[in-house]
Amino acid sequence: MKQHNYQTQVIWTGNQGQGTLKYASYSRDHEIMVAEKYDAIQGSSDPSFLGDNSKYNPEDLFLSSLSSCHMLWFLHLCSVHKIVVTSYVDNAEGTMEESVDGSGKFTMVTLNPIVTITDGTLTALANSLHEKANRMCFIANSCNFTVHHQSTTLVG
Repeated sequence: MKQHNYQTQVIWTGNQGQGTLKYASYSRDHEIMVAEKYDAIQGSSDPSFLGDNSKYNPEDLFLSSLSSCHMLWFLHLCSVHKIVVTSYVDNAEGTMEESVDGSGKFTMVTLNPIVTITDGTLTALANSLHEKANRMCFIANSCNFTVHHQSTTLVG
């Protein structure tokens, strides 16, 4: 079996002079970097946990990972099946449930891709490839819940 290893670096940038002396005394801001990539992703926690709403939080990144993995597999499968995709936009949605002890987990994700293809006779095939893309997606295969899809295919 083939193995792939990934490394990222997360650097907390939220020390406002007192470190974590108190729950509200520090910022949740951080940067996410991968060696040899251009820019760091500016991150924080969700505003519900005193984070900066203008920065990415782990939940955003998790949902984005699912969405982008699915998209990449779908585009690959379309190219294999000679379906020309000219546009792909996904408005993914996810629900995380927080437990009494403060832990939590995602319980639901729905991907809502809007795909434009050039040949309307291939619409049914294109729609069916979302299921296969989901089966192939590394991130979806790592989840303990089903990733749902509500795709729209346009011809243009």
